[in-house]
Amino acid sequence: MKCLFIVTGRGLGGDAMTALNAMKALERKGVKCEIALDASAHGSLFENNGYNWHKISVPHAGGHSATKLSALKGGAKLLTATFKARDLIKKLNVDFVVGVLGGGAIVASLGGKVARKPTFSLISTPLDSKVCPKFNQCYILPELNMFRWETLPKNTSKAFYPLADNMGDGDEEVALAKLKEYPNFDENKKTIVFSSGSSIFKGMIDAINIVVDKTDEYNIVLVGLPLKEEYAELIPQDKIIYAGYIDWINHLFKFADLTVLTDDGVSLEEAFTNGKPIVALARVKWGRYQNMAGVFKGAMIESEVENVCESIDEAFRNYDSMQKKALFYGEQCLNAADNLAEDILRQI
Repeated sequence: MKCLFIVTGRGLGGDAMTALNAMKALERKGVKCEIALDASAHGSLFENNGYNWHKISVPHAGGHSATKLSALKGGAKLLTATFKARDLIKKLNVDFVVGVLGGGAIVASLGGKVARKPTFSLISTPLDSKVCPKFNQCYILPELNMFRWETLPKNTSKAFYPLADNMGDGDEEVALAKLKEYPNFDENKKTIVFSSGSSIFKGMIDAINIVVDKTDEYNIVLVGLPLKEEYAELIPQDKIIYAGYIDWINHLFKFADLTVLTDDGVSLEEAFTNGKPIVALARVKWGRYQNMAGVFKGAMIESEVENVCESIDEAFRNYDSMQKKALFYGEQCLNAADNLAEDILRQI
């Protein structure tokens, strides 16, 4: 069997990683996977993993931060995008299509419908959740409010983010060796990882500065690349360990005592698979609030940026119970990719 993944975004961050992990789960079951991205994408994550990708049009309305204007602009490009997707689906002669988040999910729904191929969409934004279930089976990811509903609409079911099959295999010794390369790392201190995904948002840097201005009792490790160049000047590199964009995040999560993350995306589940409780900073990414604590009950403390120190203290006071819950959710998340692949193939 052959499948085409249509993926939103630049082919670098969480959208691409979600697609990559789902692809590999299907490949383990004998499915050959092809990838399509917007022509302006970089596609680095796929290229670094040995995949070529096809250029089509995947309009982007802004995801959770979409406005009426951005949605209209994205919608205006959908007709062209739909027929480019249809042409590629027919050219590759795939058996089914998977759309991944936002514009990728919508273009897959429409292109797959026109090409008369079975289609599945991973959805997590208000816009894709309105459009895609009208055309095909959809999997609601935790960021979407519907994930917390007991009764779901037609053509929808719940799914955790598909993770890499080695995500739960973090090795503390690997992370320790890496951290020892930094002169301000202290083995006698607890270690806290701060991350807002592949891009560092200003709110995450603000939270770090609040912590380091109040105490020096922790190793603070910041992961990612600044969303804007000027943010780099705000990072207190003399007081923290700035690791940048790394490929050993599973080892780092395994070694760390606690994680401070944004309340969205795949990083939450990656931390849980390594048994780490989370302080989730709300409204850091585009001001949005996801209520992830309502999904991962007991394993996470929600916090505003200005209350980060108090939330860290609370997490350490309740560490044992939070870690127990983190491990519980982590086991479910580790099985998510295979469960998703099995369900898609069962329906095919």
